[in-house]
Amino acid sequence: MPDTLHLFVLVDALGWRYVENEDFLRDYLPVRRPLKTVLGYSAGAIPTILTGRMPAETGHWNLFYYDPSGAPFRWLRYFRFVPRPVLDNCITRRLLTQMGRRMLGLGPLFDCAVSPHVLRYFNWSEKRNIYLPGGIEGARSIFDELFARGIPYRSYSYHRWTDQEILERALADLRPPVACFYFLYLSELDGFLHHHCLDTAAVRTRLRWYADRLRAVFAAARRIDPASGLTLFSDHGMAAVRFHHDLAKEILSLGLREPEDYLAVYDSTMARFWFRTARARGAITARLAELSCGRVLSDEELRRLGVLFPDQRYGDLIFLLNPGWMLHCDFHGSGWMPTGMHGYHPDDPDSDGVLLSDGQHVRHVASIADLFDCMLSAARLAAGAVPACHEV
Repeated sequence: MPDTLHLFVLVDALGWRYVENEDFLRDYLPVRRPLKTVLGYSAGAIPTILTGRMPAETGHWNLFYYDPSGAPFRWLRYFRFVPRPVLDNCITRRLLTQMGRRMLGLGPLFDCAVSPHVLRYFNWSEKRNIYLPGGIEGARSIFDELFARGIPYRSYSYHRWTDQEILERALADLRPPVACFYFLYLSELDGFLHHHCLDTAAVRTRLRWYADRLRAVFAAARRIDPASGLTLFSDHGMAAVRFHHDLAKEILSLGLREPEDYLAVYDSTMARFWFRTARARGAITARLAELSCGRVLSDEELRRLGVLFPDQRYGDLIFLLNPGWMLHCDFHGSGWMPTGMHGYHPDDPDSDGVLLSDGQHVRHVASIADLFDCMLSAARLAAGAVPACHEV
C-alpha cells in the first residue's frame, strides 16, 4: 500500500461561476478559487495542465494547423479540380472523418471540420493519447514523470470510457493493492453545458450527479489513506452565447479565392487566416478592422498569452470574438447552435476554470499552468514506488 495516495480530477468546462456560491463537494474540497486559463480550447488548455508549459512550448494549441508537407490528407490535392460542392458535402466529410480516425491514426477526436477542398493543407495536433507517457511531443507530461519515477498510477479518460464508467472503475480500483496517483478526466460536462448553461436547475442537477459519484470515490480513497490528497480542477469555463456573426460569408464577399489567395479556419470564437497574396492580406485585415464583434490579436499579445508560434502554423492572423459572440461556422457541423461557448479571452471572468482542493500542494496555484507543479509535488511524495502501473 502506498504511503500517500493522491487523486486528481479534471472536469472539462466546469467554470468558476458554477461553483463559486455552491456547496459542490465542499465537505471534501474546502479550498476553492478560480483559475486563469489559456487562450483557445481544451486542445491547448489540457496539454498546458499536463505539462505546465504554454501552447507555444508544447506545440498544442488548436486542433488544425498549417502543414501542407505533413498533412495526413495531402493526397486530396489530386482532387483539387473536383467542383467544391461535389467534394464538400456531409457524406464526404463523414467518410474523411472515419478515415482519419480508423486508418490515419488521428485519434477519436478527429473530425473533418474544415472543407475537404482545403484539408490537404492542414495537420492534426492531437494524434496521440495525451493521457499516456509520450503523448505530448513538445514537453514532458505528468505521465512521463510518473513513468520515469516508477510511481504506480492510474489514468482514466474518454479514450476508453464514458464519465460514468470512469467513476465506477476508479471506485472499483480503490481497493488494495492500490496505486499512488489517480488521474480522472471527466469530459462530458463540456457538451452538457454547451446546451444547458443557462438552465440553472439542469446544471445543478448535473453537478449533483457528479458530486454524488465523486464523493463515493473520495470516501474510498480516505478509507485506504485518511491523509490522501484530493484535488479537482477544470481547463476553462463557459460563457452564454448571445450574438452570432457569419464571418465566413463576409470574407467570401471580398471576391478572394481560397486557397489561391488565402486559407481560413473558422472555429466557434476564433478565425485564423493564412495569406498567400498581398491582396488577400490587405483586404481581409481591413475588413476585420471594421468589425465590432471581435478584434485581431497583435503578436505582442499572442506572445504574452503564450500562443505566438514563429512558424505561424496556427495562423498568420488571429481574429478573436468578444465574449458572448459566436461565429456561424462548419467547425462543429452546420446544426451547431449552442447556448454556451468557451474559447474567449482568458481575462474574461467566464473563461475562468476552478481549483477545488483539500489544501495539499495548491498554495501557489493561480492558473491552469500551475497545476503541473501541484501534481508533480504529489508525485514526489508518492512513496513506496513499485513497478509502474500504466494506464488501465
